[in-house]
Amino acid sequence: MANLKTVAEKVGVSVSTVSNAYNKPEQLSTELRAKILDAAQELGYAGPDAAARALRSGKAHTIGVLLTERLSYAFSDPYAVLMLSGLTAACEERGTGVLLMPVIGKEGHSLSLNNAAIDAATAFCLHPGHEGLKRIKARGIPFVGEDISSEPDSSWVAIDERAAGQSLGKYLHKLGHRNIAVVSSLRTDGGQITTRLAEPSELQNLDDWGRFSGILDEMPGATVQVVDSSPNSVDSGQAAAELILDRQDRPTAIVCLSDVQALGVLRAFKVRGIIPGKDISVTGFDDIPAAEAAGLTTVRQSAFEKGRLIGELMLTPDNPHRQVILPTEFIIRSSTGPAPLVP
Repeated sequence: MANLKTVAEKVGVSVSTVSNAYNKPEQLSTELRAKILDAAQELGYAGPDAAARALRSGKAHTIGVLLTERLSYAFSDPYAVLMLSGLTAACEERGTGVLLMPVIGKEGHSLSLNNAAIDAATAFCLHPGHEGLKRIKARGIPFVGEDISSEPDSSWVAIDERAAGQSLGKYLHKLGHRNIAVVSSLRTDGGQITTRLAEPSELQNLDDWGRFSGILDEMPGATVQVVDSSPNSVDSGQAAAELILDRQDRPTAIVCLSDVQALGVLRAFKVRGIIPGKDISVTGFDDIPAAEAAGLTTVRQSAFEKGRLIGELMLTPDNPHRQVILPTEFIIRSSTGPAPLVP
């Protein structure tokens, strides 16, 4: 099998010179390096092992992203796509790669967590107590989160979820809504759609709990039912709407904690001939590109900017500004209106 030594013998140079052709090309002339690489190709030598090179240098030039969904989710959910686009934009500027690591389930079983060569990590919708995050911290890998943390040495880029929920709840209360359903995705394994009534205490993710708490802050005395429709998708949002609409005590507004599920609710409305904003109001969260076309009232946050800044913090550990709160904006569209009069 070809190796550094066999290439060196063929070219008539030292092993260290061949190594420099890959690791320190600036120390060789263009002609000599080309001669070494041509010989390596002829012998079938692909170059030094990347993992070993990372161990020697202390840098992998790769960051990791922990996902509590199946890998395909990163390319199907519009919010996840935008966030990863921002993250990769920051990485591209520094020649750094991105490794996606699914950690499905509470235990977060994933071999990549134990042996992945990464310089830093972040996570998408990962609860602070998740086993996957514990493994990353145990390895001493720097972590940048997307939720606000009270730990003084923590690094994160987040929005004020509770304040965003308050803006939404205040608006619905002003419109006279006193009976609402809140739709969230409590299961994140990407499996078969499951829709059921749930308890508020089951909202484990900090973003969902913050949004829910903010809504309640501004809607005192309101009747609030929580519906778990998992996983987070348009189809699960449609299933949630069907469950809600089939109940005898229909709410006057359906509050979805993601735009994706709100779009599914609107699809169910269309099938049943229900007019959003007139018969029942619908809201979302995120303001993904499809929200405007659907006339969806929602809370706007910049997923791209969040991803970009998370990437910046992972790649610049000496950056002193390591806790960033991004602004949000409440966007009113046609999917909401005054609560209909109850006969």
